Amino acid sequence: MLGLIGAVGLFGEIARAFAPFIALGVALVAAPAIAWATGGRYYLARKPRAHWHQMKEIQCTVCEHYFEPEDSAYCPAYSGPICSLCCSLDARCHDLCKPHARLQAQVSEAASTLLPAGIAARISPRIVQYAGILTLFMAVISLVLLLIHVQATAYGGPHGDVIRQTLWAAFFILLIVSGIAAWFLVLANESRHVAQEESARQTTLLLREIEAHRKTDAELQRAKEAAESANQAKSRYLVGLSHELRTPLNAVFGYAQILERDDSIPPARQNNISVIRRSAEHLSGLIDGLLEISRIETGRLRLQRNEIRLGDFLDQVVEMFRFQAEAKGLAFRFERPDKLPEMVATDEKRLRQILVNLLSNAIKFTERGGVTLRVGYRSQIATLWVEDTGPGIAAEDVERIFEPFERGAGPQVNAVPGTGLGLTITKMLAQLMGGDIRLRSTPGVGSTFEVRVMLAAIERPAPPPPARRIFGYQGARRTILVADDDQDHRELVRQILEPLGFVVLAVPDGTACLALTTDIRPDLFLLDISMPGMTGFELARRLREGGHAAPIVMLSASLGEMQPEPAEDAAHDAALPKPFDMRQLLDRIQALLELDWNDEPNAPPPAEPSAPLKNPGAEHVRELLDLGQIGYVRGIEAKLDELAAESGNQPLVAALRTHLRNFDFDLYQSTLEGVGEHD
Repeated sequence: MLGLIGAVGLFGEIARAFAPFIALGVALVAAPAIAWATGGRYYLARKPRAHWHQMKEIQCTVCEHYFEPEDSAYCPAYSGPICSLCCSLDARCHDLCKPHARLQAQVSEAASTLLPAGIAARISPRIVQYAGILTLFMAVISLVLLLIHVQATAYGGPHGDVIRQTLWAAFFILLIVSGIAAWFLVLANESRHVAQEESARQTTLLLREIEAHRKTDAELQRAKEAAESANQAKSRYLVGLSHELRTPLNAVFGYAQILERDDSIPPARQNNISVIRRSAEHLSGLIDGLLEISRIETGRLRLQRNEIRLGDFLDQVVEMFRFQAEAKGLAFRFERPDKLPEMVATDEKRLRQILVNLLSNAIKFTERGGVTLRVGYRSQIATLWVEDTGPGIAAEDVERIFEPFERGAGPQVNAVPGTGLGLTITKMLAQLMGGDIRLRSTPGVGSTFEVRVMLAAIERPAPPPPARRIFGYQGARRTILVADDDQDHRELVRQILEPLGFVVLAVPDGTACLALTTDIRPDLFLLDISMPGMTGFELARRLREGGHAAPIVMLSASLGEMQPEPAEDAAHDAALPKPFDMRQLLDRIQALLELDWNDEPNAPPPAEPSAPLKNPGAEHVRELLDLGQIGYVRGIEAKLDELAAESGNQPLVAALRTHLRNFDFDLYQSTLEGVGEHD
């Protein structure tokens, strides 16, 4: 202000010339004076944090650049460090760090000090703000009119009084206008402050809500992870339980099939064996139901593509449920069209599951009358109708019974045990197979379930059905290697395949399989998936890397639960779940090895006089016995090649090589001991 007055010339020509220096000098003197007079409380309003002294650089919250701690301060508006440049340029904070340093606050404080307490209490900040703005307007107007008066009367003249009166009139007019304008400015400023406060309040509430949502989301995420962990634990338990149940069940199911083929068992006992086999099949279906629930909940349900004989498949299902219906006193009817494709491509297991669920429910809930299965086929679409004369389903329960754990209402429903998952699984499977399921029901009359699924017909000629009774196969003897950690399963496969003429080699794990296959080349591998040390998928990949091109079939109770990697999936040629049907196993072996079965027992070949076995010498016999005790196959082969070069040793070499090829070291040792004793 003093600089401007000096520049106008009110202090003389010298002050007018030095006006800039006067302004600079006054500022240099006034700033320390004000700081001393106010005690410094308005000089440094923001103090650095104590721990900042230990930091070399601090990042500004606004510009995100790094500055020294002396050039930074804590800003309450941004709740973080701010540099001096950003602080001087910021206009959003409204000096939140100096709430008592604003002009309005200082004027209010001065008024309360100078005026009586009663009057000071009635002076509101709005009046102080209005007085300040009006004073500023009056000062500016007065200064402008003063300059006009000075310039107009500087040279004198007769119109000085007129000019003075005119300027006074203009001053009062402008004073009135300034008073109104100042009042509008006060109201606008107050409205702006109110809007900002409301915006800040709403922003604070929104931030609190966001924080509350963040905490809620975190809690939900933890709850979801806990639920998923529990679900995975349950799924792992079901998978492990099913594997443990399938392993002994496979032995029961397999040996029951072997005993059914034994002609020495009386027919009366054969019926008992058939009951054992059917019970094993039923237990296998129950285990599949448990795993189905786990797959549905985890979203891991996968469809397989199998080629099945549709007529034989339907006959098997019909024969399965015909006895159940007749045992309950119900009539069972099966209606099939005249033309059905001989071979179709579908998921045999899932299609069977759909029919089993519908037919078992129909028989279970029907007390009198009968159950009918009708089949239609057109344009690659098969339509299956399951009709019953049971109690029917109420209209309000038609849609609800397809929901999980829903079984409808009524005393008949509650009297029959069940989990309420059969129809849910059936509907989902039908939709996955490209179809749908519909229900028509009349209470007291019966129900009809209509299932439409995609069954693609295979036009190529179907392979001939297997013989009703297989006694062997044509061609050279084939060697099959079985790798399974279950001794009962290895023995079961041996008893199934050895009577048919196969050479069966059995090992307990993948390491033994790799060691055995370094010297021999089996024609087929039957591998379990879950084995100690190495899974079946890893073993199949190692066999392929070792140059074995023979077909590989995976036999496991955990098939479908242990998913192989893409490279491992390409290593095997087929897969069968435990417990497996003997016919399925033989069909798969026939297809992979391209065998022709013999459906008549082979007559025993005429006995040929065997050539006497010559003793090649005690030293050679002892060396062969030592090599056999340590299982050194390559050493035995080399020694036999050495003996074959000498005349007279060919019968002994041929016999020992036969035992060696069958890995029958007991007979190998007894033959050598017999030759030594005979000599």
